[in-house]
Amino acid sequence: MSETKIDVETMGRLAGALSFIVAPDNPAVVAMRAAVESGDPKDIKHARTLFLRVNASHRNAALAMLADDD
Repeated sequence: MSETKIDVETMGRLAGALSFIVAPDNPAVVAMRAAVESGDPKDIKHARTLFLRVNASHRNAALAMLADDD
């Protein structure tokens, strides 16, 4: 099984959308912003894990905001 590739630029946009929905100091938002800054695969994996722990309706709303942005 191959490792999932995550676009860091999109992660940054997703962090912005999620911060609007939940709060800028939410652990997932903070981790996503840190991952964007560092670009370290370990930080990216941690941010993804925290994002997946966010309430599903909040995740979907943030993803929908990105889809509407395109």
